[in-house]
Amino acid sequence: MLRCFAPVLTTLLAALLSGSLSAWAQEEPPPSRCVAIANALPSATYANFTPSQASSPILAQTFVDGDVTITYAGHSTYIIETPGGVRIATDFSGVYGGDPLPRVATMNKAHRTHFTDFPDPAIEYVLRGWNPEGGPARHAVVVDDVYIRNVPTDIRNWGGGLEPDGNSIFIFEVAGLCIGHLGHLHTRLSDQQFGQIGRLDILMVPIDGGMTQSLGSMSEIVTRLYSSMILPMHRHSTPLGEFTGMMGEGFRVEFRPSRSLKVSLKTLPSRPTIVVLEGI
Repeated sequence: MLRCFAPVLTTLLAALLSGSLSAWAQEEPPPSRCVAIANALPSATYANFTPSQASSPILAQTFVDGDVTITYAGHSTYIIETPGGVRIATDFSGVYGGDPLPRVATMNKAHRTHFTDFPDPAIEYVLRGWNPEGGPARHAVVVDDVYIRNVPTDIRNWGGGLEPDGNSIFIFEVAGLCIGHLGHLHTRLSDQQFGQIGRLDILMVPIDGGMTQSLGSMSEIVTRLYSSMILPMHRHSTPLGEFTGMMGEGFRVEFRPSRSLKVSLKTLPSRPTIVVLEGI
């Protein structure tokens, strides 16, 4: 199995030695800590190549240990604050999570409550979950201590049909954690998409029961991802008990009397836990 990676490693090492790393970086995204090199290697070690020259492109984020703060702002917007001080707002429409302004805003376009056409120009990174020019959106962005990437999914249009690649699952890799936001997910995930997502320690999942997917379909996705912490969102009028009951006894439920929590790789729950923050 290891032999299949030898050509890749040889090519990358040659690029490092020859100074042609820029071309490589343009073709390949930074290495992910959340996607295994090979499923057959349960103790796989992730390759991490960071050039020493300041002028060279950065292939992986700077690791900063510490707590990640997650705050429920409203609807499908969670605020993620990294140990390095990067503030991220998910499914940003400008209604929630805009004060103070995030440095990074991710969006999905199912409804106006998940995006804005007029983001504040002071937001440094505006990452749309769709490609306005057509085709899938492709994001692989390093912002200080966080690496942000996306997995495109299809979305229902207003006529009832499916628009290819109209939604994105955004994944935030920070402080050793893999945090995923499912966005306005309308379709079941393929094996390939599960593979692209990889390991998720924390999962933000819509539980409206119909505007995205049925609770049955969503619970299947959550069960397969089997994250340590599940953060519901996009609930609307769905009783929380319908979702938590469907997840079964394998998932613990914890209600927090706050909109925020702090979490690190060391403080993740020891068993899968649905954490319900205030305001959900």
